[in-house]
Amino acid sequence: MSARGRDRETQRDEAFTALFDENWAAVRHHVEGVVEDDAEVTEIVAEIFLRAWSRLIPSRPMTRVWLIRTADRILASRSGRTTMRWLALDALHEGVAGENSASDLTMRARVVRALGVLSRTERRIIMLTYWDGLAVGEIAEVLRSPRVRVRKVLARARRTLREELGLQGTEGDDE
Repeated sequence: MSARGRDRETQRDEAFTALFDENWAAVRHHVEGVVEDDAEVTEIVAEIFLRAWSRLIPSRPMTRVWLIRTADRILASRSGRTTMRWLALDALHEGVAGENSASDLTMRARVVRALGVLSRTERRIIMLTYWDGLAVGEIAEVLRSPRVRVRKVLARARRTLREELGLQGTEGDDE
């Protein structure tokens, strides 16, 4: 192999290592919000980074948004095999209510019912906000939607969830 070929390979290895190190935990966390089985989580995360490796251009590495979109495509193709984890519901309740009291099964059931009232888009934005910790701009990138729309849908979804959970008057109602 020529020195030039080795340099390209080294650049590619370094770019992938940086991409992996910066994003592995967030991507795994995203998948864990949907998939119950740890072995399946590991398999899906490996598949995501394999796709990233196969498409990697060292001068323009993927963003976290690209990785999450890829995860969502993989999760959608496996949708019959996945279940939402309780941790995602706890994170959601903590974010909407401003407290961490979602540890009991009754509250989890209430959160599941409240999520059922939301549209698919509202649920998606709520989960990206509270489970993945993404900002409005990042959510807009993931969904390929204008920031203004994401902000409005998020505010409406929060209001609906607070009403469904009986949390009117709690912090953040004025959003």
